[in-house]
Amino acid sequence: MQLIGYMDSPYVRRVGVTAQFLEIPYEHRELSIFRDYDEFRKINPLVKVPTLICDDGQILVDSTLIIDYLESLAGGQRLMPSDEANYIRALNVIGTSLIAMEKAVQMIYELKHRPEEVQHQPWLDRIQEQLIEATTLMEQSVGDGSAWLFASEITQADISTAITWRFLQLHFPQIVTEAAHPGLVKFSAMAEALPEFQACPISL
Repeated sequence: MQLIGYMDSPYVRRVGVTAQFLEIPYEHRELSIFRDYDEFRKINPLVKVPTLICDDGQILVDSTLIIDYLESLAGGQRLMPSDEANYIRALNVIGTSLIAMEKAVQMIYELKHRPEEVQHQPWLDRIQEQLIEATTLMEQSVGDGSAWLFASEITQADISTAITWRFLQLHFPQIVTEAAHPGLVKFSAMAEALPEFQACPISL
């Protein structure tokens, strides 16, 4: 099984860290959708990260779908709360994190890959507002950042939140500042210290 994409993508890293927690081995192949477009296209014509090549050669995309597949390989083990109320809350937290990832990626594409003369400032302002609101909700969810969201066991909600914050700090620390999000700073540090996170370092 091969996981394709750089860990600087929060979607790729989300899959990689999850596989580490589920103890599912994989080969990590670093290809960029920009620098390695032609090579990537030969593997997956969708040129989408993350791309997972299964042992039988089938290709999966979308981090949430890939994580669902990984959990099926782990005998149904899921990094989610078992009771209904906490399960719904975890889905809410994950969804918020994915929105923050999405808005940050949209801003990166607009600011770094679209010529300045065709950038639309009202659209950028809207994306930035959504990013700030999502990060504010993430901060509220982690509280003071000293504990996992659901008691002692880490869940996909914790993983996605920590990975999202690290990604935002790589690209937009001036927009979502550490000073305004002390809980996320502490929470992220706690997660990044785990061996499963350290096994998936960000390479730029």
